Amino acid sequence: MVAWLAEQGQPVIPPSPLVPREPVQRDGFSMTFWQFTEIVETTEPDYVRNAGLVADLHQALRAYPGELPFLSAAEPQMVTGALADLAARPDLLDPADLARAQQEWEVLKPLVRDRTAFEAEYPVELQPVHGDAPPFNIVPTPDGELYADFELVSLGPVEWDLAAFGSECEAAYDRRAQELGLRALDEQVLRFVNAVGNLRSVACLSLVPQLPMLADALRPAIEQWRLQPFAGG
Repeated sequence: MVAWLAEQGQPVIPPSPLVPREPVQRDGFSMTFWQFTEIVETTEPDYVRNAGLVADLHQALRAYPGELPFLSAAEPQMVTGALADLAARPDLLDPADLARAQQEWEVLKPLVRDRTAFEAEYPVELQPVHGDAPPFNIVPTPDGELYADFELVSLGPVEWDLAAFGSECEAAYDRRAQELGLRALDEQVLRFVNAVGNLRSVACLSLVPQLPMLADALRPAIEQWRLQPFAGG
């Protein structure tokens, strides 16, 4: 995918030419390798502006000729397995929170795993999407801004790439999408992708024994999830 985007003249950080284009596993984690790129570290990220740039990326991705799995970026197997693991770790997730997460996942999982079920519930156009919070993954370089981190590319609703960014970023995306002739974000689909994103954050607590730093990093997301209405309605 990224090599194809580069060939189309899109501003991306391409895979490293020094190693094969495939993930490498080490100590239970997977790594991918990308071409070294100098970063302008003095630039403060402007996520609202970046959200508008995501619409440009979506326009480019629409022409991708390859086949992609449906919403694999949601990692449904990971979420299912992680929630099962957390049942044995009440020190990581309170049993009441776990019960809620499991109930919500039973509602959301069929729509994540089955394209037909999703399209029956949300009749919106699907297309290739970045998959991994692209407004965070637009890198300022001396040669301009480059899109990065394409490990989770999949077929899905464009709303997936704006999950959890809030109303300002959504409005910025919609303005640029209108200029490009693309559809606006759908409110119901946004609620769906935000709910799935919340559960992925909960599921990531299962990795805390391997990456203790995640405990503090995930705490705000977990606290915010507790304040949200139940994902089933």
